[in-house]
Amino acid sequence: MQWTLVIPLKALSRAKSRLSDTAADGLRPGLALAFAQDTVAAALACPAVGDVAVVTGDVLAGRELAALGARIVPDEPGGGLNAALTHAASVVRARSPQSPLAALNADLPALRPLELARVLDAAAEFPRAFLPDAAGIGTTLLAASPNRELLPAFGPDSRSRHRTSGAAELLLPDVSSVRQDVDTGADLRAALTLGVGPRTAAVVERLNAA
Repeated sequence: MQWTLVIPLKALSRAKSRLSDTAADGLRPGLALAFAQDTVAAALACPAVGDVAVVTGDVLAGRELAALGARIVPDEPGGGLNAALTHAASVVRARSPQSPLAALNADLPALRPLELARVLDAAAEFPRAFLPDAAGIGTTLLAASPNRELLPAFGPDSRSRHRTSGAAELLLPDVSSVRQDVDTGADLRAALTLGVGPRTAAVVERLNAA
């Protein structure tokens, strides 16, 4: 089973504001882009993934992620994360209606392809399913079978909101790289402990040398 992944990415200039304790404002866009690049590269290397679509209105991010092999879907609604995901889902479903679909966070710099494959294999057992983040409050992945709408409810307390929406919660061992999103300095340190991708590692090295 080959999944289509939709990865949302906001404008780099507005991304990762909570990392101000780790990186100066001028460096945060570079970190956000590196996170997305490592996430997309790992997703494309996953044996269960057939296509990755990034929904973004950021020109630089779109160019860099397309160079990795992602398809870029313009963020036409401009109505926030859930609107962007709903729009992108309709675009990719028009092209691949029989492919299962999953929304994946763009800030998973430690993502490992085989762990992502395990999550997607588990999600395939349900009409809709989600994976909670490492903090146990948010969501890093929301999946839907070909005949189901994605119905994204990302944002504050999205774990509770996705559970209430009827999506099955995936409680899997040994998939920490798929759960470790990065919003704060503590999150970044946790991701670094897991082992981040080369682009994130390079940016963090420059930050440490500054």
